[in-house]
Amino acid sequence: MSDFSEELSKNIKGAVLAQEPLARHTTWRIGGPAEVMVIPQNRQDVQSALRLAARRGKKVTVIGNGSNLLVAESGVEGLVLKLVGGLTEWRLEGQRLRAESGCLLPGLSRASVAAGLTGLEFAAGIPASLGGALVMNAGAHGGELGSLVREVLACNLSGEQITLARQDCDFGYRKSVFQQGGLIVLEAVLELEQGERENGLQLIQSNLAKRAESQPLEYPSAGSVFRNPPEAPAARLIDAAGAKGLRIGGAMVSDKHANFIVNAGGATASDVLELIDTVKQMVVEKFNIELHPEIRTLGCSRD
Repeated sequence: MSDFSEELSKNIKGAVLAQEPLARHTTWRIGGPAEVMVIPQNRQDVQSALRLAARRGKKVTVIGNGSNLLVAESGVEGLVLKLVGGLTEWRLEGQRLRAESGCLLPGLSRASVAAGLTGLEFAAGIPASLGGALVMNAGAHGGELGSLVREVLACNLSGEQITLARQDCDFGYRKSVFQQGGLIVLEAVLELEQGERENGLQLIQSNLAKRAESQPLEYPSAGSVFRNPPEAPAARLIDAAGAKGLRIGGAMVSDKHANFIVNAGGATASDVLELIDTVKQMVVEKFNIELHPEIRTLGCSRD
């Protein structure tokens, strides 16, 4: 264990993992080791880890559930803070849901519906943490998380806390102010509405059934790879360009949903990136439309 790992272990309550393979922490099941991974038990752990990293001049990378993340085989230097596994407290305050960033969206969706609240049903099938979903302004079935936000508690890389109102978060299609770096989501307050519990449960089941029918859930993936351009859904363009089923190494464009690239077995980050570039080129040649990935990459040459 390095001096940095030992110092972290002495100063925080959560888990400290040296040379932890990130393939264990991404839904693509791809990625080399983190120099040091910390799974904080609470906000104080986050602040302590950030201060220690700053003192040692270590780069800080924050991840949630790894559901929108491609990590190179070379791994990630410095401190990787994984907020899922810690920061999982939540509570209802009337029609508001206050939750820490490590909470998983499916659980929050079901909990809010069970309490007779509506608005978060769309998120029941999104395998993301609340924090990661806020960074990407994740959405499905016509809903987006940013539209529900009342306020977000975040901290900077020095551990200092700041509260942002919804208008400060710059939410847009798969974007937010948190993508600019420098701010780590700790907690959010979502504004929900009164609803009928049974109606909410039925909507969740309907959304999950649609997801199972249309998405390749049997393979590791990162969900939709490309943002939808204004002209047409990305999946439709990729399919029409003839890329559905295309394979490079262990990475394959799903033959069930063309905007999914799946790990069909032994895929590397290089396989995925080469396939992304190939798909983009095929769509440009067919439609003169450039697709833009919505996934986040770590340790890759294009970062």
